[in-house]
Amino acid sequence: MDHSYPIGKFEFSGEITSSVIKNWISDIEELPRLVRDAVKHLDQNQLDTPYRIGGWTIRQVIHHLADSHMNAYVRFKLALTENNPVIKPYEEAEWAELSDYKLPIDISLTLLDALHARWTSLLHSLQPTDMDKLFTHPDSGEVSVGENIGIYAWHGRHHLAHITSLCGQKGW
Repeated sequence: MDHSYPIGKFEFSGEITSSVIKNWISDIEELPRLVRDAVKHLDQNQLDTPYRIGGWTIRQVIHHLADSHMNAYVRFKLALTENNPVIKPYEEAEWAELSDYKLPIDISLTLLDALHARWTSLLHSLQPTDMDKLFTHPDSGEVSVGENIGIYAWHGRHHLAHITSLCGQKGW
């Protein structure tokens, strides 16, 4: 197994149908509960264990999910309210080294609960024409709202797999 990409990299080559979107939104909606379930029995030493050599700790992964998904939420709102805005990327590896990544995970778990409730409410309200709205990422180019829903459904599952695969390897 590739510990960097335990579920593989994001790939989707089919048509982004309403059924596909519905499944992706469901993945986003369920993520906070699944992350909580995955970490509820872990102690502080386990939370500070990297999921792979040179990788983030479980604590950093959880704080990263909150940061990344906050950025994603803002990007969706920008794409829905502006004409192909250029979004600002952020240095996620450097963010993971900041002092707030040492805080208790409950802070980011609570943030994920609230954020995902608002985010999925927004996503459920989207019309088919909204799926084609775009934002431009300076590194990746144009990204549609529909594709971005898939990217973040994958992103949550990707980091959840970092946590669950480490727990499985360690027998936690």
